[in-house]
Amino acid sequence: MATPMRRTLVALHRATCSSLMNAEASLDLRHPLPLYLPVRTKKRYFIPPAVGMKGMKDVNIKDRARKAGVAPRQQYFERPINIASTSGVFDPYIPPEGDARLSSLSKEGLKQRTEQIKQSAGSQLAIRKIKEHDPQFSTKTFAEQAQEIFIEAQTALTQFNKEKLHSLLTERCYPEMTRGNRYKTISWRFLESLESPKVVHARCPDMISKGNLYGQVTVRMHSKQTLAIYDCFGRLMMGSEEQPKDVLEYQV
Repeated sequence: MATPMRRTLVALHRATCSSLMNAEASLDLRHPLPLYLPVRTKKRYFIPPAVGMKGMKDVNIKDRARKAGVAPRQQYFERPINIASTSGVFDPYIPPEGDARLSSLSKEGLKQRTEQIKQSAGSQLAIRKIKEHDPQFSTKTFAEQAQEIFIEAQTALTQFNKEKLHSLLTERCYPEMTRGNRYKTISWRFLESLESPKVVHARCPDMISKGNLYGQVTVRMHSKQTLAIYDCFGRLMMGSEEQPKDVLEYQV
């Protein structure tokens, strides 16, 4: 009786052990190892220091780069030059105090008139130089043409017509007129001319080389205008479309 019982227990023990081993083998799941491919990279002999590192001694980075065999790139600061027009005003015209307010018949108005006559000697010489290269130049017709160009340029600015502005303005005047006005709405009108435009100042100096002349003529314009500027949301920033104002300008 004892022998068959013992054999049964031994067989049961062996079956239990084999089942446990099979379970352990089934649970022992291992992921395959990742595959790494070696890649050759360039060895860096010179590493520039990080910006703002504290506790570092002041070392000339260019000398360290040259010792390591790395040639630092030279920086060139180039400034474009345009010889079609000047980048500034040679001799700015200083208008007299009380211009367009004082009468030429008053005592102060007569003093200003005499001073303008004295200062006009340089302008007359400049106008003679301009007429030598442009015989059709006239102070009367040029002042009227300058006012027409001024009106066309301001009208093109309200529409932001780039092609029209480039054809009317110089390379310096274009960025000054269009800077900050790309996303604004400008409403401008030229109502009337209170006084006829006239040439008040002229200069014709040499530039770069002798004989290379540049002429600058200052035109006085006294007119009545309306101006209103709106932001990108349609809100009024300055001016008014209904209230005209007298404007005295000196255009070069």
